[in-house]
Amino acid sequence: MSAAHSESYQPLPTHVDLPAMEREILGFWNQNHIFDKSISAREGAKTWTFYEGPPTANGLPGTHHIEARVFKDVFPRFHTMKGRYVPRRAGWDCHGLPVELAVEKELGFTGKQDIEKYGVAQFNQKCRESVLRHVDAFTEMTERMGFWVDFDKAYWTMSSEYVESVWWSLAQIWKKGLLVQDHRVAPYCPRCGTGLSDHELAQGYENITDPSVYVKFPITSGPLQKVGASFLVWTTTPWTLVSNTAIAVHPEVSYVLAESENEKLVVAEDLLSALGDGFTVTQKFQGRELEHTTYARPFTWLEIPDAHFVVLAEYVTTTDGTGLVHQSPAFGADDLQVCRKYNLPVVNPILGDGTFDKTLPIVAGMFFKEADKPLVRELKASGALFKQQSYEHSYPHCWRCHTPLMYYAQPSWYIRTTAIKSALLRENEGTNWHPGTIKTGRYGDWLENNIEWALSRNRYWGTPLPIWRCENDHPENMLCVESLAELSTLAGKDYSSLDPHRPFVDDVTLVCRKCSGIMRRVPEVIDCWYDSGAMPFAQLGYPHKPGSQEEFAQTYPADFICEAIDQTRGWFYTLMTIGTLVFEKSSYKTVLCLGHILDKDGRKMSKHLGNVLEPIPLMDRHGADAVRWFMLAAGSPWSARRVGHDAISEVIRKSLLTYWNTVSFLTLYGSVANFVPTGKLALNHSLDRWIVAELNQTIATVDQALSDFDSQEAGRVLAAFIDDLSNWYVRRSRRRFWDGESAALETLHHCIEKLTLLMAPMVPFITEQVWQKVLRPVDATLPESVHLADFPEVNNSLIDSTLMNKVATTRRIVELGRAARASSQIKIRQPLGRALVAGYSLLDQELQEQISEELNVHRIEDISQVGSELVTYSVKANFRSLGAKYGSAVQEVAKLIAASNPGELVRAVRTESASALLGGKFEVSSDDLVITETPKSGWAVATHDGESVALDLTLTADLITEGYVREVIRVIQEERKRSGFHVSDRIHLQWNGDSEVAKAFERSSAEIGQEVLAVSITRELSLALPQGESDEDALAFVVSLERVVN
Repeated sequence: MSAAHSESYQPLPTHVDLPAMEREILGFWNQNHIFDKSISAREGAKTWTFYEGPPTANGLPGTHHIEARVFKDVFPRFHTMKGRYVPRRAGWDCHGLPVELAVEKELGFTGKQDIEKYGVAQFNQKCRESVLRHVDAFTEMTERMGFWVDFDKAYWTMSSEYVESVWWSLAQIWKKGLLVQDHRVAPYCPRCGTGLSDHELAQGYENITDPSVYVKFPITSGPLQKVGASFLVWTTTPWTLVSNTAIAVHPEVSYVLAESENEKLVVAEDLLSALGDGFTVTQKFQGRELEHTTYARPFTWLEIPDAHFVVLAEYVTTTDGTGLVHQSPAFGADDLQVCRKYNLPVVNPILGDGTFDKTLPIVAGMFFKEADKPLVRELKASGALFKQQSYEHSYPHCWRCHTPLMYYAQPSWYIRTTAIKSALLRENEGTNWHPGTIKTGRYGDWLENNIEWALSRNRYWGTPLPIWRCENDHPENMLCVESLAELSTLAGKDYSSLDPHRPFVDDVTLVCRKCSGIMRRVPEVIDCWYDSGAMPFAQLGYPHKPGSQEEFAQTYPADFICEAIDQTRGWFYTLMTIGTLVFEKSSYKTVLCLGHILDKDGRKMSKHLGNVLEPIPLMDRHGADAVRWFMLAAGSPWSARRVGHDAISEVIRKSLLTYWNTVSFLTLYGSVANFVPTGKLALNHSLDRWIVAELNQTIATVDQALSDFDSQEAGRVLAAFIDDLSNWYVRRSRRRFWDGESAALETLHHCIEKLTLLMAPMVPFITEQVWQKVLRPVDATLPESVHLADFPEVNNSLIDSTLMNKVATTRRIVELGRAARASSQIKIRQPLGRALVAGYSLLDQELQEQISEELNVHRIEDISQVGSELVTYSVKANFRSLGAKYGSAVQEVAKLIAASNPGELVRAVRTESASALLGGKFEVSSDDLVITETPKSGWAVATHDGESVALDLTLTADLITEGYVREVIRVIQEERKRSGFHVSDRIHLQWNGDSEVAKAFERSSAEIGQEVLAVSITRELSLALPQGESDEDALAFVVSLERVVN
């Protein structure tokens, strides 16, 4: 770098209003099209792809949306600065039950009958409007937080172009024979009137309490009938007993006939305890011996011919219940499979709205879950009820309307995902998961237990399933249409401008090639999760739109996706599954799973609790950068995080304001010295070499952390460097800055420029402000924006590990010295005559001087000369630690410790070996000892990990006066700040004080004047000294300052 400007810095204020500054930066970005330029500047470079998981904009955004967007933004920004071409377009999820239910609520509808009465076209138009309602709010939040994503090229899953792409993909799956219709039991929402897929089911479990009933089924054939026995069946769904069709037993399980005074019941031998006391086993037999044994069912309201006998099923377990499972094939997938083997009928007394047929007694018209209580009463009245309990368990509910689900037998369209299980496991193995445990845990288990994807929905607002079927039912002639163009060809009519939604697409008929009959589209729409999972290609209009195939080849699969951890069974699954089905390759390489957002007390945020933090007010209070830094750096991305105002404020204070104040310091002292950076580092001073070494180590670590998607590590290292720069380098170099030393200013400028670039992906606003207000004005060769610059590259030759270790040792020694001062209650401003430091002679002279200055000590010597004389040690056994180690021998070890020389024992456990051998066989460490250190009179000692500092507390008259000089200088400097003087302003100083203060001025008037820039110093006795009670350590001292006017 070579500076193109000869101007120095304009001083930056020490206070920064982050929200106001951010709005200024937003204006700068928009006016100068910085986001667009960041994309176009990298055209032709290698592509790095990010997919935006589309939100549904029919609800307002929340704080959890900020969290996801922060992580979605930081890594594309980073890779852009690394030279990659990173296009990213926004997207909107438009279809599905969430939208329909919101519109139903607005219109006061209670179900599908209201929609059809209202009109599907009008209803879907309302859905379209609902989707658009909060787009502006999402866009505002996205822009306010600095998430760069292209809204001009945003994809909409309801657009005709998108729907056609989805149709094309379904046609490819159809051609492979993996899209089929079947009559199965699947999760079904009676409120919404449609089935749900397994990944939707996983999102809606709720804890409820159901009646758990043990019901007697009298045996009506075979030897067990002759003794008057009954099968005992346990169920938590009494409502299914109305359609009981069979009882299942395990063929290899041992069953018994247990008799009491009043009952004769058949149960599994392992579950005999379910009967309680008073039963005796009189017979034993295997489950297979019971096959085809008939029984009498508890409710005979339905005609179910050729049924009601025992069937064999290996899924029956003896973990709970009775080992006999009642079969109702209309409401259980296992039941249906078993009953089909015995050619048993499927009878369903429950209508699509979840209510019982109105011709039935007792439960006519009742909602299925509400029928449990009257049915249990009827069982009790008839004598069929053996016993009843309450059973708390997790029951599936609709993930959107929260209605209890049924497992319901009905025809539905499925994607045979079980056929590609091995391919999905292969793709998962090649995926980089964060955290890594998801691969074989939550997500891996999901794939291992994968079932067919229930694709179709009996709803209205969704992508219509593009299958046309002949009214005369020729399954072999069904067609899966992949575009409006193909539909136009098949129909012999131009449908290129058709809205491909219901009801318009339902009106398109074709001619059957076999019988010339009318072919109509099947009535279902598809799972809206398929829409979002198709976005890698559908966002491009692939393959129909010109240029889409070329763009898809460059952007598939994604290098990175990111959403909350619950998407493992949602978007993450559908992306991988559709990609593998259609392209035989997963849609992404790396996925970051985020933890959930909680309030400051660890509770879930909800309007009911009144603990919701709204995104815009949150950012307008603290600043978007503060919220971003908190999300990225304040904890593990995949752990639940507590968000509160205090936690975010602490982030601002510790990191962002320290960074800002360090930049302000540079501009202040740089402007006083008229310094203009040259880009050439001298590095003659050890502090300069050290901070540049730490900088390059930080560059290497942050680069690697962000490459590994570890924002927490990047934030930790950056925060540590900010602390190094401010609280060691700047503080230790103050005199050099005061003197306007160009080498120190050049080094600080270099560090701030590189630090600003390192922080830019994480906190884009404050770094842009520093770039525009501080860095570019002194170097016009820099890019127009920090976000158009390249990420810093490490210079390994500047990483001096030896020096870094020595400075680290120096800082530890200083901390020990401060601890020793604190224990003695002697302030750091009071000079001391001597300190003893372990290993002091091994440090360079510059570092020795730094320790001396930091501890305010005139002379430092190596503690090895007299260290053993400074502290008296007493040592006792730590019985908790030793007991765990040596058990019954602990008393023997304790006696050996008591007999040892305490000083020698402590030194042994504090050396590199960190242990001592007692009695030739017992090894003890510092954890095994309770060590008490008592400094000798007149000394303060602090020790940690083998390092020690001892301070000589003897105060001579000269030392005391020197302490007063330091305090006088401090008071005057604070008065300069309070008076608003510039750092370079000269002053006239008038003072008054007691005799100790007078001694200080008498001894060091020149020094005081030099430090506070006083051109004249006068004692003015008329200045009144402080009266009354005051801090006993406070000086009896008062000053009056006057700025010198040139």
